[in-house]
Amino acid sequence: MPPAAKTVCVMDASTGVGSALVAALLHRGYTVHASLQNHDDLQCVKGNPNKLKVFRSDLLDYHSIMIALKGCSALFYSFQPPPDHPTYDELMVEVEVRAAHNVLEACAQTDTIEKVIFTSSVTAVIWRDGLKTMSSDVDERHWSDVNLCRKFKLWHALSKTLAEKTAWALAMDRGVNMVSVNGGLVMGHDLTINNPYLKGAAEMYEDGLLVTVDLKFMVDAHICVFEDISSYGRYLCFNNIINCHKEALRLAHMLLPPSSQAFSPPSLGDSVVYQQGISNKKLNKLMVDFESGDSC
Repeated sequence: MPPAAKTVCVMDASTGVGSALVAALLHRGYTVHASLQNHDDLQCVKGNPNKLKVFRSDLLDYHSIMIALKGCSALFYSFQPPPDHPTYDELMVEVEVRAAHNVLEACAQTDTIEKVIFTSSVTAVIWRDGLKTMSSDVDERHWSDVNLCRKFKLWHALSKTLAEKTAWALAMDRGVNMVSVNGGLVMGHDLTINNPYLKGAAEMYEDGLLVTVDLKFMVDAHICVFEDISSYGRYLCFNNIINCHKEALRLAHMLLPPSSQAFSPPSLGDSVVYQQGISNKKLNKLMVDFESGDSC
């Protein structure tokens, strides 16, 4: 267990990953500043009041971010569209980029932040031309092509790509120690077919790039890259790949209401298995000796 005096901030703690991180970090002995965009989300964060402090932070308000970070040695940052604009579009791209800029600038101005764990997405990696001609798998060294994302209106991918690039640029310029966790489709209880990650899912599937991650594994990965002093750069985070008919059907059953799930007879394509085209070896190597406990 880490020292009880260690204080970390989770922002936004109302996201699925954020609220699970709060619970896991409290369990490991940390004091947590849980930062919320909306106080109506208070039910998302629960814990020992001596170890948990709740803040409201507007990600476009630099001052409110600084208040939540005060006294913290690390920040776990993830972005979710605000309740009054829940979908991804061109406007949300701009909002997420501005939020990332504000958060990293705030971290650079504090005297206590030692590490930033930035939650990004696999969608910031996989959208690029020429995938089928690549001699190796897509990994953390790759970035999605912003022009391609704009062309096909892949707003989630564009938003995650530009926000993460903004964060990295500021981190390097200001000397902030940052690590990113680029997660696959998070398999939470609130997952639906309308999740913006799924735009272009058919293409991801056929290219062997449709990957998912269990919420617990996602949380463990965040804590691992935080606690391991050897962590650096970006980490692709997933623990399942949807690359055959059986897996695709299982995912469809999770995403769609029962009334819309019509029976489809087997076809010749049912036996096709698409070759995996993405690698998470870097994260798996880091997590070999990680002990999570009952983290979420």
